Amino acid sequence: MSPTDPAKIGVSFEFFPPKTEKAEESLWATINRLAPLAPRFVSVTYGAGGSTRERTHATVTRIRRETDLEPAAHLTCVAATRAEIDEIARSYWDAGIRHLVALRGDPATMGAAYVPQADGYAYAVNLVEGLRKVADFELSVAAYPETHPAAPSPAFEIDYLKRKIDAGASRAITQFFFDADVYLRFRDRLSAAGIDVPLVPGIMPITNFATASRFAQMCGASIPGWMARLYADLDEDAESRQLVAATHSAELCRRLQAEGVRDFHFYTLNRAELTWAICRLLGAAPALRSGVSALASAA
Repeated sequence: MSPTDPAKIGVSFEFFPPKTEKAEESLWATINRLAPLAPRFVSVTYGAGGSTRERTHATVTRIRRETDLEPAAHLTCVAATRAEIDEIARSYWDAGIRHLVALRGDPATMGAAYVPQADGYAYAVNLVEGLRKVADFELSVAAYPETHPAAPSPAFEIDYLKRKIDAGASRAITQFFFDADVYLRFRDRLSAAGIDVPLVPGIMPITNFATASRFAQMCGASIPGWMARLYADLDEDAESRQLVAATHSAELCRRLQAEGVRDFHFYTLNRAELTWAICRLLGAAPALRSGVSALASAA
């Protein structure tokens, strides 16, 4: 079996809700471009402090109405009571959304310490437990191969992920990483701990190395020295950066493929070009149908 057999490749894509009309046009152009790859699902993020609640809901429900893609809405614990979150979840179910990504979420103020809301869901495990009582959602949760910045130890990270799975999550999507061994070591440790749900690697193609470095610092992901050298002086050379980024991310994914990984989740940053190229290099072929209606195409 060829490692690029498209029958063995599953992809999913993450988008963020647009803030402006121009950004919305760009997002829908990206959705139109990636839809023919027939992703298993597409997720829409939820801003820090719940700041994009309405825009996330509008984007997810529009994807449900106007495409044949399977949308997944991010939902967090911050800035809402349990009753409010339960109501949001019920509104998603009523709109035909069957997949949620359950996360703790970040405070509205960058760098501020996370403090659970007194009458809210304190952490992701509590959110998973609560959502299970609302409806029979498919629930994905986050996993951190290099340990969440707030986790006291790698062992705690694994134990906490197991608690989320035991509470009802059916899939874990990893924070992005740039070294295949980081994922593979983490997968081995999860297997040893008896965690056997799908562990989907999160892949972030490099559109801008400085931005990627800032994201990595915020979430505790490491950047290998060779990678910094690889992208040195490329931020002002878009054409070369695109080629390097596509090759680098494809090599990362191909290494994971060789180790048995068949599903990949791409943090697209609402841009299609790199993700499209990487998926094609992995063997994902366009489906015969576009997956997006003419109404969406005209947005």
